[in-house]
Amino acid sequence: MAVIVRAGAAPLWWAGLVAAAAGAFVPGLTGRRIGLLTGAALFIVTGAVVLLARGGRYAELARGTTRAGRGDFLQDRAVTVRVWRRGHRWWLLGAFVVAVASSFALPGAGGLVLAGAGAGLWAKAVRIGQRERRDDVLYWVRTDWAGHGSPVAKRVQGHRTTGPAAGDAAPGGARRRRR
Repeated sequence: MAVIVRAGAAPLWWAGLVAAAAGAFVPGLTGRRIGLLTGAALFIVTGAVVLLARGGRYAELARGTTRAGRGDFLQDRAVTVRVWRRGHRWWLLGAFVVAVASSFALPGAGGLVLAGAGAGLWAKAVRIGQRERRDDVLYWVRTDWAGHGSPVAKRVQGHRTTGPAAGDAAPGGARRRRR
């Protein structure tokens, strides 16, 4: 489950930083200083909103987990990340273009909003990872329920659990380090 959350964090973070850097070179209508200060405030607000969004649904599904059975199809981390990013590439590209274009009004602010969303998703994945470590399990969403969407969408009827050594993901959705 944390893999799906974390899959969008890196593209949003890097696209946001590139858009903010590009926007810093544009004087804009409000000026660079006001644009970047506004962007910094929006970075914090966006990160907090993304981190806290749908927290109740995550907790509800985490409380009602069941052990993954033989009939459950759970895919590897790399496949999940690839599928999510391919399914959302046009949204990510559109968000990047809008962030760069918004720099003509408020330099750098749009890019920092994107970066804040990426940081919020990363923090949410870390929070899920803390719960996974505490419960000594990995939470999974069945592939047929999640599709390209959210791990807490209405289609998701519950989460599955496996032991912490299952699959190629560490708690929190990071790559498992092989020793």
